[in-house]
Amino acid sequence: MKFNFEFAEKISRTYSDECRPLCHELKLPQTAFDILMFLANNPEYKTARDIVEIRKIKANLVSVNVDKLVNEGYLERKPVENDRRKTELVCTKKAGTVIERGRRIQQQFTANLFAGIDEEQKKQLTIVMEQLENNMDEIIRRKSHK
Repeated sequence: MKFNFEFAEKISRTYSDECRPLCHELKLPQTAFDILMFLANNPEYKTARDIVEIRKIKANLVSVNVDKLVNEGYLERKPVENDRRKTELVCTKKAGTVIERGRRIQQQFTANLFAGIDEEQKKQLTIVMEQLENNMDEIIRRKSHK
């Protein structure tokens, strides 16, 4: 079986192309928009460190873009109770409209991506992707223990 490693890059590039008009309109870099959407869509993650570790965005890029989002009123920094070193990132009311529009873009992108694919195929794809993710986690785990 031949595996096309360009597939993930193509999805990323196509998604970025779909988000670009909104980013231009808001004068937000794609990375800032991605950070905002990540925080909005994954409320269990709240810190810049989470963004670096989960999204694999370089720390300096996260820092610059979080600063921009804070300065423009889309995010607030809030101290974490009982840990003076940690700061949570909280989406503001101003971010609500951007998040809503971003989610519509994400939903439309997903609908377009899955056009012509029936529910059974989607279910099978989900199973395969979950197994692939488990396999990747195992590969990473083995590498980190060497």
